[in-house]
Amino acid sequence: MIGSANLNIMIKAARKAGRSLVKDFREVENLQVSSKGAGDFVSKADIAAENILREELLGARPTYGWLGEETGETPGEDPTRRWIVDPLDGTTNFLHGLPHWAVSIALEHKGQVVAGVVFDAAKDEMYFAEKGAGAWMNEQRLRVSGRNAMIESIYATGVPFAHSPNLPATLQDLARLMPVCAGVRRWGAASLDLAYVAAGRYDGYWERGLSPWDMAAGLVIVREAGGLVEAIQPEAGIFDSKGVICGNGNLFANFAKIIRNDG
Repeated sequence: MIGSANLNIMIKAARKAGRSLVKDFREVENLQVSSKGAGDFVSKADIAAENILREELLGARPTYGWLGEETGETPGEDPTRRWIVDPLDGTTNFLHGLPHWAVSIALEHKGQVVAGVVFDAAKDEMYFAEKGAGAWMNEQRLRVSGRNAMIESIYATGVPFAHSPNLPATLQDLARLMPVCAGVRRWGAASLDLAYVAAGRYDGYWERGLSPWDMAAGLVIVREAGGLVEAIQPEAGIFDSKGVICGNGNLFANFAKIIRNDG
């Protein structure tokens, strides 16, 4: 797979940040950690990875805008293009020594995500896609699953922590979905949940309370793998509503009906 110049820049940046994170992950017990609030942590490794991404991405495309989890938003000279970056999706997993976290980079053009990279550095799995060019994991072309029976299907979500306002709705979702499917997984990294849908490992995924950097890269990867992606509230945009639902085309309508509680 030979991608565009922008995609190659994204992949190179993700690998560089991933190498830094893997090094810190091996010494996770020595990390200096500060709390940003209950269930939401930031580490020196997280900030270092975002600095690497800023240097690589804005160094190559200095006129693009920037939206990062740790460093916020910086408008660019080019108002039509913006990097959307999560340097370490799955920070809590990382800090607990769980090897399930990723670097996530998306490129937005005129309000549409046109390229995405999700790098699972611990497993050396690089997921990437460009609009109109398909989705890939390393050298393998990705397709969403072909399952067509809910009872045989596995879904993923994020279960909110502690006093999150989204916890009651998510628990109600689980109560409706779990009796009619083969299982629900909660692995704690939205970008990888989306990538796993694209790879056919999950048959669908939904989550409330997400930020753009949590899902931007994964959205284009799922779409380019043949999946359907919508806001949980269909009248709103995904970024505006902060909720996403996606899956394969065979099951999406039934899955969405359950999550939306449409009767």
